[in-house]
Amino acid sequence: MIRLVISNQRGGVAKTTTVANFSRYLADRGHRVLVIDTDPQGSIGTVLGLKPAKYLHDFVVYNHLFKDCIVEACPGVDVLCGNRETVKTEGHLMGQVAREFVFNNLFTQVEKGYDAVLIDVAPSINLLQTCAMVYGKSLLIPVSMDPLSLQGAAASIETARMLSSLIGIEIQPVALLPVMVDRRLQITEVVMESLKDLSVRTRIPMLHGIRTDTTVTKCNRAKRFLADFELRSKALEDYNVAFEELSNLLNGQPGKDQDESQEAVNPARA
Repeated sequence: MIRLVISNQRGGVAKTTTVANFSRYLADRGHRVLVIDTDPQGSIGTVLGLKPAKYLHDFVVYNHLFKDCIVEACPGVDVLCGNRETVKTEGHLMGQVAREFVFNNLFTQVEKGYDAVLIDVAPSINLLQTCAMVYGKSLLIPVSMDPLSLQGAAASIETARMLSSLIGIEIQPVALLPVMVDRRLQITEVVMESLKDLSVRTRIPMLHGIRTDTTVTKCNRAKRFLADFELRSKALEDYNVAFEELSNLLNGQPGKDQDESQEAVNPARA
């Protein structure tokens, strides 16, 4: 069973795009995937054009049946969407005992039909993110070519470390994922060097980078998976390479050498 939280304390770093594409990558390989959106913006539902009858708030607060709260995004991928009511969900949980373990109690009862659970969290440290990290125990951290995104990645790593210490549960960042990589820009080289340094210092592997690709924006507007929208997309090609590396890490298989993996994008192709 894969449980993975996609986190960065900086917004606009392709967390939702990464969640959507990884869920589809897994489903295309025969896995059943549950996607949970804990962001009040409800980005997953918006990006994929989903229209659920009920949301995360209904499942957590009102105890509605799980099957009534999920919606199928494609064969093999079910989504529990967030919406504006998600803010009230956090307020409801604040007064509960052992509130950090609420997701453990709720989702361990319904995850048996799935091979993977992917959780998209808001770009801020809040209770729902804490619940997600305690339940998921593994983090994937997308990092865009922006110094603030790098700071957000470091904040996610530190949050995982603090929670592990406070609660006594090991929460492990499994990989850093460079996104929106454009080798033509000087800032890309600056951020990539800093990201490599962060990877070495924290011993968190860095995956193959995702090149900037306008197809992603067009795909989101069309409310489709990238695999259905444009198979020749540069971003899809890069995601597939990165997800193969990530799958090996999650399955405990050795990946390629760290020095090689840090050459995240071939400059000649960027």
